[in-house]
Amino acid sequence: MTGPAEERLTADVLVIGGGPAGAWAAWSAASHGARTVLADKGYLGTSGATAPGGTGFLYVEPDREKREKAVAERLKSGGFLSESPWIYRLMEQAYLNIQLVEKWGYRFPLDENGNLYKSHMQGPEYMELMRRVVRKAGVTILDQHPALELLVDEHGVGGARGVNRLTGGSWEVRANAVVIATGGCAFLSKGLGCNVQTGDGQLMASELGVEMSGMEFSRQYATTAAFSTITRNRVLGFASFYDGEGNLIHEGGPREDHFFAKHLAQGPVYAKLTHGNTPEKQAIIRASTPLWFVPFDRAGIDPFTQSFPIQMRYEGTIRGTGGIRLTGDYCQTSVQGLFAAGDAASREKTAGAKSGGGAYNASWAIASGTWSGKGAAEHALAQGKDASHRNVKPAGRHGLAHTADSTAPIPVREVVKAVQDEMFPLRINYFRSEPVLAGALERLDRQWPLVQGAVGPSATGRVQAREAAAMVANARWMYTAALIRKETRGMHTMAEYPELDDSMNRRLLLSGIERIAHRWESVPSGGQTVPPVTVKEGLTV
Repeated sequence: MTGPAEERLTADVLVIGGGPAGAWAAWSAASHGARTVLADKGYLGTSGATAPGGTGFLYVEPDREKREKAVAERLKSGGFLSESPWIYRLMEQAYLNIQLVEKWGYRFPLDENGNLYKSHMQGPEYMELMRRVVRKAGVTILDQHPALELLVDEHGVGGARGVNRLTGGSWEVRANAVVIATGGCAFLSKGLGCNVQTGDGQLMASELGVEMSGMEFSRQYATTAAFSTITRNRVLGFASFYDGEGNLIHEGGPREDHFFAKHLAQGPVYAKLTHGNTPEKQAIIRASTPLWFVPFDRAGIDPFTQSFPIQMRYEGTIRGTGGIRLTGDYCQTSVQGLFAAGDAASREKTAGAKSGGGAYNASWAIASGTWSGKGAAEHALAQGKDASHRNVKPAGRHGLAHTADSTAPIPVREVVKAVQDEMFPLRINYFRSEPVLAGALERLDRQWPLVQGAVGPSATGRVQAREAAAMVANARWMYTAALIRKETRGMHTMAEYPELDDSMNRRLLLSGIERIAHRWESVPSGGQTVPPVTVKEGLTV
């Protein structure tokens, strides 16, 4: 790889991704003695879904009865595809790490009883703290350094390479272990003026033969103001809702299943925060998720007194549970030296077929980051020498071809829009049915040859082409898996199969990109409760 200001580094562990999972993975790897580099497509401290607002955690104190209850609830709500030992591990690791966050200086608020409330953190403060902690641990941070492809030899993964947005040049990091923590796929592309959530980490792993698991559980939408992309929709719990004629359709409190989807399918829906009816209540609501109010303040709209239109935005594997299949307790994959964490990895072992909002997702980022960082460090250090001697080659194949006269350029914007047209509409992806999904998958298959074309030399063009390829790949995996699982379970529904089928109490694994194959995997212990497991790995509180 050539270009201006080319960077070449050697490390024991390379972490790709700067959200909370990547931050915890980098800290964990460095804390276990590994020379660690973290490369992020954005800026560590502001990247990821956590940074913009508040997030909840699965914070359960080490009380046997409380944890057994939490495990039983998760097994049921997750469609019996999760594993109780992993749920116990998740609770214990999140509990321990949150104690560390407090020790590092995060100021938790007091609840109504005067006790520290540790089930919630404000994203900006949390991630700013994590950046300081990661730097203090000795990690080399590469901001604005999106990774494009992994490096590999006969011994497995040996690093990665990508582009430097700041210089337009390239970078390459040789490492004996790599943690992919790049986030999931919400099918948003910076090429279209949106946040980057494209599933590029899953594509990089799949090019090495790694399987995807749980991709059918990707039907989650978030409700937000139509003019906003901030999906912290718990604020809408204080709202009343109206139809296009101004008629009240719901006034606060619990809502029926599929409430927003059903009403939006009939016409526009408006909201007003009517339950914030005093200055004191309004101040509390604003303080809980301050970023949610920024688009309203900029537009001159008072959501407490004025109605505003709402919209459902697709969140893919950000809130789904699918992703890279894990093969071991330290988030290993089937490729030597390759680990996965956060939204890039399948959360089925802890969340089953349904994840929801914060809680499990945010706690999974903490736990999987900690586990993968430790596993990657131990693997890398066991090699005995660094990766500089390895004869590695780039593994990327899709959306990376260089410009050639005989090859048509990749029509990035057209491909991205075509994928979004199949993934965003409620009538296709929310109200799923076999003929509609089959038609969408056929149209998506026609996009795949287009991302094999030529790519221009600019850093921006190369990143966007890779994102387009990742979006097509993820969309095809999701709809392929949805059509194979002929039942309704967790986040996955199918009109023709409205009931849960006990014969499908198994995980669905996909492999391949051009031609997608599948197989079923049994769930250890059949999703039944087992005695709790206590894990205090590598942490000193």
